[in-house]
Amino acid sequence: MKPKITPTNVEVRFLPEEIIVSKTDLKGRITYANRVFMRVADYSEDDLLGVQHNIVRHPDMPRGAFRHLWDTIQRGEEWFGFVKNMTAKGHYYWVFANVTVDRFGDEVLGYYSVRRQAPPQAIEAIAPIYAEMLRIEREAGPAKACEASLAWLTQKLEALGTTYEALVLELFFQGRKTHVAP
Repeated sequence: MKPKITPTNVEVRFLPEEIIVSKTDLKGRITYANRVFMRVADYSEDDLLGVQHNIVRHPDMPRGAFRHLWDTIQRGEEWFGFVKNMTAKGHYYWVFANVTVDRFGDEVLGYYSVRRQAPPQAIEAIAPIYAEMLRIEREAGPAKACEASLAWLTQKLEALGTTYEALVLELFFQGRKTHVAP
């Protein structure tokens, strides 16, 4: 069960060259966490292994974003996106995530997630989108939250003439060109 943690307004940063890596089974339970993940999220290996990956889910993240992630990886495609996570102390950290299917031959075993520090200008661009998705989710209620915010996101992206993947990749690479290490 996910621990009840009160979010703080303290940001945790990590070096641009550091990579957070985790692996889950098909149900999203963590089967591997690298040392960077443990340090940044402030959890021990024992705290993480066998636990749902949403242990680091920040309440500022819309459910629709995770529905988009799961829909994508369950089709066998890789997913790219920005995620605001929460540490064991309630602090937050933003990542640019790449989630891929872990296969052994034709058998799907689980999922890998590789995450880098999200560039500040990318966060500035994606945070208002997520905030609007959260507003829509609250208005729609729990039963329809995911569908409502994901529908809004789809319409917004269509109006912009892009896809979520194209948008986040563009934001990430633009941000890396102008970002100076903390």
